[in-house]
Amino acid sequence: MSRRIVVKVGSSSVTGPDGLPNTDLLMALAGELESLRADGWEAVVVSSGAVAAGWATIGGGEDRPTDVAVLQAVSAVGQHRLMSTWASAFEAQGRTVGQVLLAPHDFTDRRQYLHARQTFSTLLSLGVVPVVNENDAVADDEIRFGDNDRLAALVSHLVGADRLVMLTDAPGLLTADPRLDQEASLIEIVTEVDASLEAVAGGTTGVGSGGMASKLAAARIASFSGVEAVIADARLEGVLTLIDANPRTVGTTFVARQHDLSARRLWIAFAVAPAAHLRVDAGAQAALVDRGGSLLAAGVSEVTGAFLEGDAVEIHGSDGSLVGKGLARCSAEELEAGVGSLVVVHRDDLVLLG
Repeated sequence: MSRRIVVKVGSSSVTGPDGLPNTDLLMALAGELESLRADGWEAVVVSSGAVAAGWATIGGGEDRPTDVAVLQAVSAVGQHRLMSTWASAFEAQGRTVGQVLLAPHDFTDRRQYLHARQTFSTLLSLGVVPVVNENDAVADDEIRFGDNDRLAALVSHLVGADRLVMLTDAPGLLTADPRLDQEASLIEIVTEVDASLEAVAGGTTGVGSGGMASKLAAARIASFSGVEAVIADARLEGVLTLIDANPRTVGTTFVARQHDLSARRLWIAFAVAPAAHLRVDAGAQAALVDRGGSLLAAGVSEVTGAFLEGDAVEIHGSDGSLVGKGLARCSAEELEAGVGSLVVVHRDDLVLLG
């Protein structure tokens, strides 16, 4: 039975110093993925770089714009150049690619989710390599993935991947920012993403919309999905082959959880933004975590933000730590006016994330 790998390549790696697609790197990765196919792997590529390639084409050397409408238009220019380079790279291996542009709606709507999954399954069965990007040219800035790391993690769950590899311009997750700390060292294995790791993850890069923090968040999504995740240096020769030989010797490997989330619970946990944050008392937290109970109004001590029935809400303990996320069974107004036994989040709609 075939195994599936999702390879996400960041803007800083996909594009060269001139902002145009890095043909040599894409050719090398296509060759490695074709070699992995011989070992039983089916591959999906998630590729950033459309905006960078587009602006390199029409920007005339000016600084990259920040206006959303301009960036969306620029991505439309760059996307086909990006796909053309990927197509040429895989054609050299005798392989065909197919462009798949996704939006959050493809994950939050059950019918769209199943349709997208079928599309990927069919492409892979035909021997086609799906090359994925967010549909930046028409995406609503308020309803978007935000970065392709998160998109890659969600795609990994969608296609039932065994491994997610996020290729970037860093060797992996480091103990500190190497620009500030010469003693920074590589973290080789991560079994649990916690606050200490998030504190050292850092911010975004200057080329793409993501950064190590977004990769850490994506690795956490992958882990909850039962998918092993690896962050590694795209410039390392034979990086995918080395990871296949032994993923725990290249970059940073995030161990997959043995009990992965269902598609619906993954959507609740990671695909929909929280409308509000609820703080609960110690008794309510114990009921949720230790006894698998629902969240009742009596246990909510503080509400930040407004929400309606069906909205996603984050649940935090009395110390502010994240306990979980769920779908509200009532509105904020009903919670304020309701009795203590009112169900705010039913256990069937709750995902524990602490």
